[in-house]
Amino acid sequence: MPISPTPTRTLTVAAARRIALAAQGFAATRPSGPPTRRTVMKVLDSTRLLQLDSVSAVVRAHYSPVFARIGAYDRALLDEAAWSHSARRPRKLVEYWAHEAALLPVEDWSLMRWRMAQYRTGRWNGMREVYQRNPRLAEDVLGVIAEFGASTAGEVERHLELDRPRAKDNWGWNYSDTKVVCEALFAAGELTVPKRVGFQRHYDLAERVIPEDVRTRTLDETEAVRELVRRAASAHGIGTETDLRDYYRLTRKQTEPAIADLLDAGELEQVAVAGWDKPAYLHAEARTPRRVSGAALLCPFDPLIFFRARTERLFDFHYRIEIYTPEHKRVHGYYVFPFLLDGELVARVDLRAERGTGRLLVPGAFAEPGRDIARVAAELAQSLRELADWLELDTIEVGERGDLAPALGAVLHSRLSA
Repeated sequence: MPISPTPTRTLTVAAARRIALAAQGFAATRPSGPPTRRTVMKVLDSTRLLQLDSVSAVVRAHYSPVFARIGAYDRALLDEAAWSHSARRPRKLVEYWAHEAALLPVEDWSLMRWRMAQYRTGRWNGMREVYQRNPRLAEDVLGVIAEFGASTAGEVERHLELDRPRAKDNWGWNYSDTKVVCEALFAAGELTVPKRVGFQRHYDLAERVIPEDVRTRTLDETEAVRELVRRAASAHGIGTETDLRDYYRLTRKQTEPAIADLLDAGELEQVAVAGWDKPAYLHAEARTPRRVSGAALLCPFDPLIFFRARTERLFDFHYRIEIYTPEHKRVHGYYVFPFLLDGELVARVDLRAERGTGRLLVPGAFAEPGRDIARVAAELAQSLRELADWLELDTIEVGERGDLAPALGAVLHSRLSA
């Protein structure tokens, strides 16, 4: 079903930005007392997912978006929601391939069954080659996990007494065939991850982890995609088709009919945003606050900014992660956090948590053009102090790179001396 090309009204980029920030939870009042598990889960009501990533230069990626929205909280609350379960406190989050590897609400697992069917022999050719080379290995892995319970790939391998070849994917990870098969079975929905220890996945049968009503819920791909686009639209507040598509890594062929259905149902309204070259879709329940205040450091994988084209459209902020860029070619640094202040991205800082020495290192700090450097430095210094306290780091050390570094260093020094 084609989408109507005629928007009903035009919004400014500033209004679209406030809508997006409110949808992502940045217009809410922060909790006055210590955050609870319920407070943490309310963040997921806004974001719908938290991207997982192995980089721990500051703190693991899934922890940061929660901190950005509610401030200092006990990370064990998020761990418990994702990787523990009891009758009194059931699991709330589960891992799967959503926007890359991600935590998402348990009830959303069934919306990914069509993707699991696509991945029944793995997500990439290397996985399929391992299956061809070891036609019985998947059955053997499932047998071991069925008998011994949640296990790492290494533990499975030891039970099977294997010394399997290792297959390199295009990122250079050196995975054994057993690990590759565990990952393939995870992608296919036969295994899931009930716990992590030291961020290492422990795999178990999905039937022992995913509630039966979720696991047996059947939706065809069209229904499931419509639900995912509905969630993406809620998490965006306003977005283009490419924005909505990217959130759960869908295709245009999938999203366009879903958007048309949601338009017909009155859940979305097609609008124009001044300066955007594509129509936008406004969620029926999206709020447009008069202003958004406060400050937040955003990790590279924060859902507000992980689609870089949207970040540029909304904030006029060109942002690229430079982890895989050779050091001498990096512009801003290895692990750079954009700094959100009163609804705009006003600066960026390269950060590193050096836990052994109790230091938060800031090798570089850069202001966006035209910003009040004195004010940005003062607000950023406060946010860095809050981050350091949350991570239990004693000192903050600012390097020399970037036009914001001298002012930031001076503010931090003056507060230390006061």
